[in-house]
Amino acid sequence: MSKISIIIPTINEANNLPLLLSDLSSIKKDGEIIIVDCGSEDKTIDIANIYGAKVFISKEKNRGLQLDIGAKNSKGEWLMFLHADTRLTHDWFEKIDSFLKGNKKIIYYFEFKINHKKIIYRVLEILVNVRSKFFKQPYGDQGLIIHRTIYFKNNGFRNIPLMEDVDFLMRLNQKKDLKQLNFPIFISSRKWERTNIFLQAIKNWHFRRRWLRGESLKSIYSDYYKK
Repeated sequence: MSKISIIIPTINEANNLPLLLSDLSSIKKDGEIIIVDCGSEDKTIDIANIYGAKVFISKEKNRGLQLDIGAKNSKGEWLMFLHADTRLTHDWFEKIDSFLKGNKKIIYYFEFKINHKKIIYRVLEILVNVRSKFFKQPYGDQGLIIHRTIYFKNNGFRNIPLMEDVDFLMRLNQKKDLKQLNFPIFISSRKWERTNIFLQAIKNWHFRRRWLRGESLKSIYSDYYKK
């Protein structure tokens, strides 16, 4: 069994994927990289093959389903879920290796950093890290590292197109088992570049409220991706 399986959902990520796969090359024989694509029309799959990743295809544009397909086809003792537009430090695997030998009940996530120099992003980083560390509410873009027994015991990511990370973490019995690593993952600023970041944060909070009140995810998904 591999030590770690890194699972990345993709759609048209040819510009970002080579950078992340280069960062992940340090795992060498200790793990595997799994790409679950849902219909890319660019060179995403070709790039994944060049870097030696295992490629699976999802028939739906559904991130929860993509992540679960990756988990069910993985061989790693630990599962690490990443977004394709993130970056890691050169020594990330050396730093997490000791954690992988420890308590298998802990779910780890990275410190939140945005890959942009604007001062306003430093404010967002502080807010997100406070929310994650003290209120135990990390999101999927922070990278989630979960032992496979814990993942499957909690029924994994559901077949839902968004908020799959919130849904999974809400189903955990022990929120105290969520632990922030003391080194960062670098998040692309692309989702905030065309909007006011605080306005977007309020919109995201409103979407979560609608979902928690039981509103259809189909309706929320339509509004979330509305141009």
